[in-house]
Amino acid sequence: MADDGVLCYEQPLNERIRTFLRVEHLTARLHHHRADASPWGRRATMDALLDILNVMSRHDIRGQVSKELELRRTSLSPLSEREDIDQRALTDILSELGAVASEMAQIPPQFASYELRDNELLNSLNNRHAIPGGTCSFDLPGYHHWLAQDEPAVEADIARWFRRVEPVERGVQILLRLLRDSAEPSSETAERGVLVHNTTPGTQMIRVLLDDPSVFPEISGGRHRATVRFMRYQDSQMHLRQTENSIVFRMACCRF
Repeated sequence: MADDGVLCYEQPLNERIRTFLRVEHLTARLHHHRADASPWGRRATMDALLDILNVMSRHDIRGQVSKELELRRTSLSPLSEREDIDQRALTDILSELGAVASEMAQIPPQFASYELRDNELLNSLNNRHAIPGGTCSFDLPGYHHWLAQDEPAVEADIARWFRRVEPVERGVQILLRLLRDSAEPSSETAERGVLVHNTTPGTQMIRVLLDDPSVFPEISGGRHRATVRFMRYQDSQMHLRQTENSIVFRMACCRF
């Protein structure tokens, strides 16, 4: 959700940005549920944590983020010689990139895989995570016991398991912020609900900002062209149909 009730829809155009957006989504979900100290809140927190660790164990996100942070530092550093650049803002972002990069360097490679393998509680939870209702108390009495512990002890465990994720989360947040800020949205009109747009070369993510709650965009894109098709639900069975109305919206083609 963007400011003033405007809905923002984002479509990544490469696997790296797709993975970064998934990490952003999952960490936001974890923080939301972590505020709920009830057993159900803790279960939701652990589900999010397992999803994060699984994504990070399957992709070298630590390496991808570290490489991208260094690329951004290398590309931004020469701007310090330009008079038309806000030097204070540039110094702040370079310091932020450097600090997170230093934190990332202290994280062991494949830390998520080791956490899921070596921690007995996380390992047992992960083995039953995909089974509907697979973490009931009769399936995992040890988990039921852990959830019943004093709140400070449970929170300390969660904080310890999430500690190595936090630098990666901060790195992803910085990179996505730079990417989103790289392009100013322009006003567009989808005639009869469809817009075919020639994208800026090197576009990595398309953002569609929409204040019409009756429709939503389906976005597809390649190296040179993007199609935005606006859809609506047409009945109680939630069948989709492309709108025949012209839709005015804003769109940004973002790239580093």
